[in-house]
Parts: sequence; C-alpha cells; structure tokens
Amino acid sequence: MTTKTGASAPAAAQAPSGPAGLAPQDALLHEVEQRVLWLATAIIDHANRVRPNPTGLKVGGHQASSASMTTIMTALWFDRLRSGDRVSVKPHASPVLHAINYLLGELDERYLTTLREFGGLQSYPSRSKDPDPVDYSTGSVGIGATAPIWGALARRYTESVAGGAGTGRQYSLVGDAELDEGACWEAILDPMVGELGEICWIVDVNRQSLDRVVPNIGANRLQGMFEAAGWQVLTVKYGGLLRELFSRPGGDALRRRIDEMTNPEYQRLLRCTPEQLRTRIPGEGPDAAALRRLLEPLDDATVHAAIRNLGGHDLRALGEALGAVDDTRPTVIFAYTVKGNGLASEGHPQNHSSLLSAEQMAELGRRVGMSPEAPWQRFDPDSPAGKLCARVAERLRRDPITLNPVPELPADIGRTPSGKATTQAALGRALLDLTRAAPEAARRVVTLCPDVSSSTNLGGWVNKVGVWSPADDRRDWFEDDPETILHWRERPTGQHLELGIAEGNLVGLLAELGATWSRWGQPLLPIGVLYDPFVERALEPWSFGIYAGGQSILVGTPSGVTLAPEGGAHQSITTPSVGLEQPGCVTYEPAFAIDVEWTLLASLARLGRPDGSSAYLRLSTRPVDQSLAAVPADPAARERRRRQVVAGAYPLVRSAAGRPAVTIAAMGAVVPEALVAAERMEAQGTPTDVVCVTSPGLLFEAVQARSGRGAGDSWILDAAFPAHRAAPMVTVLDGHPHTLAFLSGVHQVRASHLGVTRFGQSGDLESVYRHHGLDADSIVGAALDVC
Repeated sequence: MTTKTGASAPAAAQAPSGPAGLAPQDALLHEVEQRVLWLATAIIDHANRVRPNPTGLKVGGHQASSASMTTIMTALWFDRLRSGDRVSVKPHASPVLHAINYLLGELDERYLTTLREFGGLQSYPSRSKDPDPVDYSTGSVGIGATAPIWGALARRYTESVAGGAGTGRQYSLVGDAELDEGACWEAILDPMVGELGEICWIVDVNRQSLDRVVPNIGANRLQGMFEAAGWQVLTVKYGGLLRELFSRPGGDALRRRIDEMTNPEYQRLLRCTPEQLRTRIPGEGPDAAALRRLLEPLDDATVHAAIRNLGGHDLRALGEALGAVDDTRPTVIFAYTVKGNGLASEGHPQNHSSLLSAEQMAELGRRVGMSPEAPWQRFDPDSPAGKLCARVAERLRRDPITLNPVPELPADIGRTPSGKATTQAALGRALLDLTRAAPEAARRVVTLCPDVSSSTNLGGWVNKVGVWSPADDRRDWFEDDPETILHWRERPTGQHLELGIAEGNLVGLLAELGATWSRWGQPLLPIGVLYDPFVERALEPWSFGIYAGGQSILVGTPSGVTLAPEGGAHQSITTPSVGLEQPGCVTYEPAFAIDVEWTLLASLARLGRPDGSSAYLRLSTRPVDQSLAAVPADPAARERRRRQVVAGAYPLVRSAAGRPAVTIAAMGAVVPEALVAAERMEAQGTPTDVVCVTSPGLLFEAVQARSGRGAGDSWILDAAFPAHRAAPMVTVLDGHPHTLAFLSGVHQVRASHLGVTRFGQSGDLESVYRHHGLDADSIVGAALDVC
C-alpha cells in the first residue's frame, strides 16, 4: 500500500513538554506516546463529531480505553517488538494500533477519518478487514486474548512440519475486565500452555468495566491464579514519582494507604483537586499524621501528578518489566493504569464511551503540541522522533509472504465401502487411506480433539501418525501393555494434538492452525473432532476464527437423537441449521461412508488458500448397510455421483413407474428409514423418489443463485430435483426440520417436514425414532398426507 509521508507539525504548535527529569531515550518515547495519544483520540473524535452523520445513530469509539493503553503500546512497539513477534490488541484500543501503524508508515492518512465507516477502519482490530497490519482479530472478549497462545502452538507445529515459521514472542494486550471471561482461564490452564515461553500477556489494570469501577481488589487473586498455572507474574504498579515518594519518611505509609484503598476510593482521588487530595489521602487512619507530613512540602502539581503516577504509564518501569520476561514459561505483566489517562475524562466511572468536547480536544492539542485544524501530522522525518519511527518501521518490516500451495489432493481415493459401517468410523478410515494415496498432502493434515480421540474413531489415525509434542520424543510407558489399543506416542513429527476438555481451546487452536497459510505461507489442513452436542459451545470462537481468516474442518460426532442411549442432554437438534447459516463454511451431513470420503476430500481441498473456506461435517455412530448407497460401478457414473455428493444432494432412488407422486428428501442417519418408507410406498402403488441431501447449505446457495442472489452452483438443483420430476415432498433429518424446509420451494410443492423439535431422551433407536417421528411409519404417513 502506498502511504503518505505526512507533513511535520505546524510551526504554531509547541512540542509537548514531558515529565521533568526523563532520560533522553525516555523523553523521546514520551514524545511519541503523546502523539499516539492525540492521534488515537482524534480518530475517534473525527468519527463522532466531524464526519457527517445524517442518520444520527451513535458511531462510538473508546477514547478512555485507548488512553489507558497508549503508554503500554508505545513502550512495546517503539522499544521491544521485533518483526517475528505478534500482538493481539484489546478491542477498544484499536485506534491506538491504527495511530502507531500510521506513524510507522503502514496506514494511509485517508483512513484516519474512516473509523467505523463502511470500507474504513473497523470497530475492533481485524486481520481480514482492516487496511493496515493486524496480527490478531479481536472484539469478542476472551477469544482475541487467547489467540496468541494458539498462535504460538501453530507456529511451533508449522515449524516442525514445513519450516519457515521462524520465532518470536506472542503478546496479548488484555483489559483486566476481560479476565472475567472463562475462555481466558480455559486456555491458561491447558497443560500444553505451560511450556510456551514465548507467551506474554500484558494486563491493563485500570480497575474499570463498562459501567462502573470494579469494587473489589482482585489483582492479588488473579496473580495467584496465574502463578498456580506456572506462569511468571510481573507487576508494574507504580511509576517513578510514586516510587521516589515511597523512599521518603512517611513513604511506607503512603504505599500502604494506596495498596489498601478500595478501587472506588482510589478512583475518586483521580477526580479531586490538589487541595482535596491533601485531605483525602491521609484520611483518618493511624498513618494520617505521617501522610500529612509527607504531602505538606509537595507543591500542588506534584500531589496531583503523584496519585495518577501508575506503572502502566511509566515508560521506564514498563521497559524494565518487558526486559525481565522469562523465556522458559509464559509471562503475565500486570500494568496498573488510569482509564482515560491524559484526557479530561480520566478516572471517571462513566468514561468508557464518553467523548471529549471540542474545547477539551483543543486543550489536549495545546498540551501535546497538535492542532485540531491539522490533526494528522506525522513527525518531521529529520527530527529525533521521526528518525525513531523510521528505525522502528524498518525493524518491524516483514518480508512478503509467498504462499506454498497445498500438495495435490485426490478427489476420490477409489475404494467402495462394503458391509456395515458408520460415518464416524469412515472419517478415520479416510484419513488413513489418504496417507497412502497422497502422503505429501496427508503430512499437512493435523487433527485435534478435546480428550475424545478414541470415542470419535480417530484411534487408528493416532496410532499411525503419532501425537505431536514440541519436545523430544516422550516415552510411552504403555507401549508394552498388550491390552493397550490406542498408542500415545508423543514426538515432534506427530500429527495429532490432544487438548483438555474445553471446546473453546479446541477451535481456538483450530483457527490458528488454519491461518498458517496467511502468516507464513505454509498451509495446514486442520481437522477438529468433538461431540456434536458441543458444537454450539464451540461455535462462537470457531466462527470468530473463520472471520479472522482461519480455515479448518470441524467434525461433530456422534450426533442427533440417533445417539439414543446417551439421553436428551447429548442429542443435538440445531446443529444442522447452524452449519447451514455459518458464513465462510460449507456444511455436510453424509449418510454413507463413501460420502464421508468425498466430502472430506472436497473440504480439505478448500483449505489453505486465499479463496478458501472452512467446513463442518456432522457424523453419526449408526451402523448402516453400505450397499444402500448404490455407488455406480461405471467410472463416469461414479464421478457424476461424487460431484453431486460434493455439491449438496444426489438422487438415490428414482421410481421406475415414471414421474413420482412424492419425493422424500432425507439427510444423514435417517436415510435408511427413508428408503424403507419409499419401498413401502412403491408397494402400495405410489411412485416415490428418494433424494439424499448431503449439504443443505450448498442447496440453499443454489436456490439463491437461481434467483440471482448469490454465486452458488444452481446445476445441482436440476440434478437432484429436476422440474420434470417435481412432486409433493417430505423432508426428514435427525435435527430441526426447518433445516430442509426450504427445499419445497424449489418447485413450489406441498410438503411435510419431519425432524426433531424437542429434547430427546434415552432409549433404543427404534423407540427414539418413533418418539420423534423419524421412523418409516412416520415418513409413510407424512408422504400419504401430501400426495
């Protein structure tokens, strides 16, 4: 991208005066910090007060949240970061990231006026939508914070498989309120995380949430939780001025007073005049006299500055903490800050979304040496600050990514399954077949499970490829146990990763493994397998990963009320429609083992490319006679069937009696019931077609494309539902019936839609199917009703 160099600050503006006594390097960083503060604040100001807004709807932005992070991000970018490092920026500090990128020449000036505008800077950092460099998409709290953990694992795995991923730290800039999210603790506690020394979280401890000052002092508890997880814990609580005051007579009392003060009481001090501070700080406790004596000789400016002199706004203190990071284990730095630091709104409990007035912006400009009339000034390239920006830009410059294509994948391995088999078992079989048919492509496959490898039929695959470990080979102490079926061989060349039972962790890592093509040019083929009832628990972080550019395959198995003995709590109902509705994802629910192979191979072929997409496969543990698939023996006919399977549906039975009186469109595990029902209807003299649906999402896209509302492949509708065979329809699936209800609109026919709309219950398969109206009797009854 071509960037503007920007003019230097207008001559009328005065350079900001930094705190007295700063060393030259700290003074230079302070000058940059003040420019970043101004630019971030002005970006939000322009979006809300300057840019025309004919609708009057709130634009928003977070000046106070940005201000609390400005010092931290200045210290990190302009003093510590290297090109191999990656940073996840807390959502509400996105203007700070854009301001830094602008000073480094990575963002054109024209974008500074486009925050939250269509086609402009996004509300929160976005890898896929922002015009400047963004390492991690954030916005859904907890997910962006944990992404660098999974990014670190993805980098290590990529390096072991293909090389080229290099090294580098993985930073998370996290708001203290974000630690309320369970996703953070699920990630922190996973056993694999304790070995990732490149992880560094910096927590912005501003003690405020959206609506209030957090009443309790929780930092000590949080620090203890990180320590218990094996993390190095560093605290940057006080700045240089306060530390100097602590060294004076009465300084111990001052430190004790601030340490023991509740968050609301401390926050109220930030809104006080120096005169009020001289009364409120001493209070009425046993140290009151000593505190009054300490404050008495200080001038008002010092008293006012001292109470807000926290470590998260002290460049020297932050630099010391960043320099003390232990490379052998994850690190968290608790940096105490003031929300709104340096702004007129600093410390106010309702400042989260507040905006500076025009007068307050003008005052900020005077203080930092900028003008609202010319808000977008970069530093003079010949000034010390300008030269610093140039050096940092050069240091952080990354070489362009050269994308290595995924090794060629077969579309059909050529085997025709026989006997009885489950679609769940077919997944493991297809992966093993791939290692023989396309070993180079298979080497790019990496599977993940939340402690359910054996119960999701990945045992054979795991035995074949081994379990990945970043360390040297670890001894399998059960390798000589004759009763051990699943062999847990951990080694750097393994291709399976097992996490704890936390679906959010699974899909977080899945997303980062699916983004390696865009980070290092090395595409992987990641497949995550979990119980289908828990897909919805994992859906938000997986969806966010897709939004951020991660391409992966999520397999939900076992699924539906077909999992009859497990009871209602483990019988998924809505997941088929969830897959249909998820952007950037193709969903499949195959009925037969060959359909699993074909759809899996097609899904793998869509990964690791700029125009790629993710996939969701919903599989079953129901054994099905594979001869029911009636796979054509003729090679051309087989290829035609494969293309239809991958496109979303195929005719399984065409009535020999001519045009059907009814069509049964069935999906997944209940296809055998549909076939029995069709046979009975034929026996009664009612011609019946059966269409096997493999992807409701692709069929819906085809319907939209036929109406001129999309770019799907509409040919599949003519293949599966030709107009000359249009007839009343029954749709049936082990899931909510509305998933397939749109199919009756292809030819505007009468229809009845069968599926699951209630919580399930334990029982044998026949009883549960009858209870939900999925059995052959129910299908026949529905067909007779619509004929």
